[in-house]
Amino acid sequence: MSSQNATVLLTRLLSLRESSSFHLILDSVAQSSYYLLQEYFYHLRNTNIIYLSYETASKPKNVNEFLDCTVTPLTDVIQFVKNHTKSGVKNLVLVDSLNYIDNESLPQFLASLVNPDVVVVATYHTSCIAPYITYTNYPSSLSLLTYIATTIFDIQPSLSANVDHETLEKQVSKLCFPVNANLNSTKFELVLTNRRKSGRSITYRFDLDCENHEYEVLKKKSGSGAEAEDEEELLRDLTTFNLTTSEKQKLAREQVELPFMQAQEALGSAGGAIVYEFEKDDDYDEEDPYEDPF
Repeated sequence: MSSQNATVLLTRLLSLRESSSFHLILDSVAQSSYYLLQEYFYHLRNTNIIYLSYETASKPKNVNEFLDCTVTPLTDVIQFVKNHTKSGVKNLVLVDSLNYIDNESLPQFLASLVNPDVVVVATYHTSCIAPYITYTNYPSSLSLLTYIATTIFDIQPSLSANVDHETLEKQVSKLCFPVNANLNSTKFELVLTNRRKSGRSITYRFDLDCENHEYEVLKKKSGSGAEAEDEEELLRDLTTFNLTTSEKQKLAREQVELPFMQAQEALGSAGGAIVYEFEKDDDYDEEDPYEDPF
């Protein structure tokens, strides 16, 4: 798919014109989902917006229905959505945070909201501590959500050249925010994963400027770099172990001087000849003509 078509896909998703019933937004302390949600409001027309709040104190503008879910049972939340869903128009259910819903209740809750007339857009904060899982070997909330979602928006801050995502993640986990990092800005990076009905997933990385409503597709590096990035995408989230390598790890790996490189430097004076150096444990018989490597 070309860059133009990738931008069209993003615009269609934000305006709910693309067939995708559950949009999952993954944000963090470094870059919240606020500005991406504003892009939804910018693109939507003639849409009934139902806002389910776990963190928002007051009703945002452009929202038709608002419910404080902090003291409302999930059954009542589901009934509220059903009562305010309108026929003949688009219906958008916005959930400002899924972190407050029990791990075991998430799949049933989302399945109760989604229907042909309703699109669910929900945020999950990746910086929050994962809730306790009651059942052994039961998947985490993040694993469940990324498996269920038909579209995933992974929001990342746009970083300068002297700050990388690995260093930023370590600092943010300690609540240390770099002064020279552009955090929670109207300009940020977005990794879009969209799943087709066939099960095939397509992934694009964008630079978003929400102030001017401009989207630019970030090109993958050509050659082996793109192949390595594809391999890392396949390895991501397969296990609880980190199978991918960061930019710092890649740089350190490239700078390692391998033993055979040192041997080539030591034997370089021999030109293209085959050079054999005997070791102390070698058994050399002078009378055997086939024993002589020269």
